[in-house]
Amino acid sequence: MEAPKKRILEIIKILSKQYPRARTALHFKTPLDMVVATILSAQCTDKRVNIVTEKLFKKYRTAKDYAKASQKTFEQEIRSTGFFRNKAKSIINMAKMLISDFNEKVPNTMAQLIMLPGVARKTANVVLNNVFHKSEGIAVDTHVRRLSQRLGLSKTDDPVKIEQDLMELIPRQYWGKVTYYLVDHGRVICKAPRPFCPECVISKLCPSRDLFLRKYYKQ
Repeated sequence: MEAPKKRILEIIKILSKQYPRARTALHFKTPLDMVVATILSAQCTDKRVNIVTEKLFKKYRTAKDYAKASQKTFEQEIRSTGFFRNKAKSIINMAKMLISDFNEKVPNTMAQLIMLPGVARKTANVVLNNVFHKSEGIAVDTHVRRLSQRLGLSKTDDPVKIEQDLMELIPRQYWGKVTYYLVDHGRVICKAPRPFCPECVISKLCPSRDLFLRKYYKQ
């Protein structure tokens, strides 16, 4: 098996052809939309978030709209995304900080974004990449975490450390896209309960392939 740095470049090359339209599945029109949608996406499917935000974004258009929202009302509006109390609190407080510290505008640097309530590195990376087309890191969600381990790119389960490992292996020019290549592959092929190794286009580059083939396919 090739060294991780060499393998990941080959993996990116193959997945970029397999998933040429790989991008965020979250719907948004403004930077604020993206922040809200990404906060809501924690422990929730993008599909469910899009259903919720279709109505939400019509009612709440500015930081002031969110800041003056009723906590209880807002909780019910986002209830189906899960962890709705914490998410409602984070979004309302995030909006208040945008007003008090950032002139109602979503900041465009990692350092400033992670100051906002509810915004950690994953959310900040998603916003920076999709809204401002900047790559200051690599967004690590559940799919990226799982595939990074299976592909031998990281040995840790900590998203922050996984991001650091990936940033050391992957040239900066790919930071913005690699997340979505891995996400799409994780959703279609390298699924959590059982990966479809016989159908995987990067199985030859995966150190977990033989283990999974023996476990699930008796090969």
